[in-house]
Amino acid sequence: MKRFTGLLLLVLSISATHIASGAVQSAEELVKQTAERMLSTLRAENDALERNPDRVYDLVNEIVLPHFDFPRMAKRVLGKHWRKATPQQRREFTEAFRDLLVRTYTNSLTEYAEQEINYLPLRAKSGAKNVTVRSEIEQPGSTPIDVSYRLGWVSNEWKVYDVSIEGVSLVTNYRSSFSREISQGGLGGLIDELARRSQQPPND
Repeated sequence: MKRFTGLLLLVLSISATHIASGAVQSAEELVKQTAERMLSTLRAENDALERNPDRVYDLVNEIVLPHFDFPRMAKRVLGKHWRKATPQQRREFTEAFRDLLVRTYTNSLTEYAEQEINYLPLRAKSGAKNVTVRSEIEQPGSTPIDVSYRLGWVSNEWKVYDVSIEGVSLVTNYRSSFSREISQGGLGGLIDELARRSQQPPND
């Protein structure tokens, strides 16, 4: 789960910036520009990050997170449990889930940041409100990893609400895992557990 999520979130950080122009046809150019922004910022702040590793969280919040549709992701991840949750539980879960993804992502930046990503031609009807962007992550000495991003048009911008790697969906993956935890300790128990995980050192 941890390695899977880390890779998901690396490509999410790159793909999420389709929103920059509101033009689906220019998505590949925008993805490359944002990927370079993230990586160049990490290189430029390398010394500062060694002194203060937590600085990377600020960078992720600034460059990546504005392009995630976390409410939609949280709703899809919880599935039937979302309907039963109180407004407060929905807010708490969304925040806890967001923190979990951020910490997992930042912990795997160095592992995957040098991989080359090739983007496949976009197939979307004119005026589509939901699109799927497909790509392949090159693996030296191995076959490429297939990655697909699902984005929705929200308030005049594209936002990512799911990613699939080799056909495995982030939403489906977490929905199955969280459903088991909810059946054992309830939604409140899951929220508490996610909060606990977010306080752990990154490598734990």
